[in-house]
Amino acid sequence: MKKRILFGVPAGLLAAALAGRVGLEVYRANAPGEAVKVPMTRVRRGDVRFAVTARGELQGGNSETLTAPMTGGRDMVLTYLRDPGELVQAGEVVARFDTTEQEFNLREAEADLAEAEQQIIQAQAENEAREEEAQYALVRARAEVALANLETRKNSVIAAITARQNLLALEAARDRLRQLETDVVNRKATSRAGLEIQEAARNRAKVKADVARRNIEAMTLKAKTKGYVAVQQNTMTSFGYWGMQLPLLQVGDTVRAGMPVAQIPDLDTWEVMTRIGELDRGHLKDGQNAEIEVVALPGKKYQGKIKNIGGTTGPPWDRRFECKIALDNPSPELRPGMSARLEIRTGELGNVLWVPSQALFESDGRTFVYLNREAGFQPQDVTLVRRSESRVVLTGLREGQMVALASPANQDRKKSSNGGVMQAVPKT
Repeated sequence: MKKRILFGVPAGLLAAALAGRVGLEVYRANAPGEAVKVPMTRVRRGDVRFAVTARGELQGGNSETLTAPMTGGRDMVLTYLRDPGELVQAGEVVARFDTTEQEFNLREAEADLAEAEQQIIQAQAENEAREEEAQYALVRARAEVALANLETRKNSVIAAITARQNLLALEAARDRLRQLETDVVNRKATSRAGLEIQEAARNRAKVKADVARRNIEAMTLKAKTKGYVAVQQNTMTSFGYWGMQLPLLQVGDTVRAGMPVAQIPDLDTWEVMTRIGELDRGHLKDGQNAEIEVVALPGKKYQGKIKNIGGTTGPPWDRRFECKIALDNPSPELRPGMSARLEIRTGELGNVLWVPSQALFESDGRTFVYLNREAGFQPQDVTLVRRSESRVVLTGLREGQMVALASPANQDRKKSSNGGVMQAVPKT
C-alpha cells in the first residue's frame, strides 16, 4: 500500500516543487543587498577651543635621589630596601647594600695599621738605643782626645820617639772623634728616613681603613627629608627591551656604583610627568597654564604650569615627548604615583567651520573629506586651518553639509567581504 502511495504522486507536481525551490534561490542571489550605512556628521560653525589632553603621573618636585655609592666601581647587592610608597622620616634608612667586602677591607686595613704602629714603636726604640750608643762613643772619643793631648805635654822632657808617638796618638784620637761626629749625623738622618717610611706605611693603612669605614657608612642610604619612597627601575636587567617596562629594584638585585636606587620627593612641591604626542609639541611652551585632575581625588581641580619640555622619543608611528607640569596649589592628600588627567589650553578660534577629526582624510598630499551628494559620497578637497585631538578647523565647505566619518570605500569592502553587493563610489 505504501509503495502504491509513493509512486502514485503525479510527476508534474514534483517538477513544480523543484522549480519553485530553484526560483527562490535565484531570487535571493539576485536581490539587491542591504544598503551600506556610512556614519555621517554635519559641518558646523562656531567657536572651537583647542586643548591638549593627556594622562600623567604625580611625582615630587626637587626630589632627593639616593644613588648607589662610588666604591671602586664594583657592583653591589641590595640587602634592604623600603617598599614603594612607604613614608620615611628624615634620617631613616631607605636602602642598604652588602658590606662583606668592605668589612674585610676594613679588617685588613686595621691589621696593617696596627702592624705599622708597632713597627714605628720598634723603630723609635732602636733609634734611641743607637743614639745612646753614639753619644757614649762621642764622650769616649772626646776623653781619648783629652788624654792624648795631656800626653803631648810631656814631649819636652821625654825622648823624641816617645814625643812623636804622643803626637800621632793625639792625631788618631782627633780623627776618630771627627769620624764619630760625622757618623752620628748620618745615622740620625738614616734613622729619621726609616721612621718616615714606617709612618708613611701607617698613614697608608690608616687611609685605607678610613676609606673602608666611609664606604660601609655610604652603603647605607638614609633619607635627608621626610617623604614617600619612590623605588627606581632596575636598569641592569635584560627585561624591558622593545617597549617593555623595566621592573622596580628589589632586595637581592645587583646595581652599579652611581645608579639611582630611590627618590624621596619633596612633599611641598609636586609635578605631573606626562608623555604627549609629537603633533602637539608646537602648541606648548614653558609657563603655559594647565588644569589637572587627580583620578584618586575626584571633583578636586589643581592648577599648574609647564615646567619643562623634554626630548621626543619612541617608534616612528608613536613619537612622544616628556613634559613636566608643576602644581601651583598642592594639597596634603597627594601621593607619588597617583594618576592624573590634565588639560592644557592652547588657543581658540571663533566663528569657524569644523568637523570631528575622524572626518578628515589625507592621502598623496591631499587633504579631503567625503561629501554626501545625490550620487553618493565623493571626495572633496579642503584646507586644514588647525587640528586638535578631537576637531579640525577647515575651509572649502559650507555649514550644514554632511560628510562621512569613515571611508565609504572601506565600508564597501567590509560589506563585500560579508557577501553583500559592493557599490561603487564616484570619484572626482
